[in-house]
Amino acid sequence: MREPLLDMPSWAQVSAKRLAHIVRVTSLLDSWAVRLNLDSDESQVWHDVGRFHDALRDAPEDELRRLGAGHDLPLEVLHGPAAAALLSSIGETRSSVLNGVRWHTMGSAGWDRAGRALYMADFLEPGRNFMRGDRMFLAEHLPHDFDGVFRQVVRMRLEWTLREGKALFPEAVGLWNSIR
Repeated sequence: MREPLLDMPSWAQVSAKRLAHIVRVTSLLDSWAVRLNLDSDESQVWHDVGRFHDALRDAPEDELRRLGAGHDLPLEVLHGPAAAALLSSIGETRSSVLNGVRWHTMGSAGWDRAGRALYMADFLEPGRNFMRGDRMFLAEHLPHDFDGVFRQVVRMRLEWTLREGKALFPEAVGLWNSIR
């Protein structure tokens, strides 16, 4: 397993608190990759989606809007599309990385295993203070039932969104419809 320190790209704009979250997400992805016995290429993809997913989370709105051109999204979810666009512009070609980073806050029915793993790790990472026991159980159970845990995480995230009175993005609805 990799050390829990990350070499963030020079273009990253993250606070110390956000960096700690990124480290926890990436560490969780790395541990799952080991427990699932992924090959080195897929393990690297999982590590990289974790490292890049929130790399622009603390960037100014005007920069996020410029980078995320073509995405008329609320500010709180724009960092994923902006980071994916920036990664693509500097030569990233792995669709697993680009799609995982782009849609990690909303969901995507077109994800492969890396995007799904990131979506779960972002929710299940141990630094979050809600539903600790349930989330810890799911994180530990993931290597035994990847698809079942994914279904449960998607359900929990959608239920929270509805309970909070927030809008459901079409991508999230499409994700749910693709797995139910």
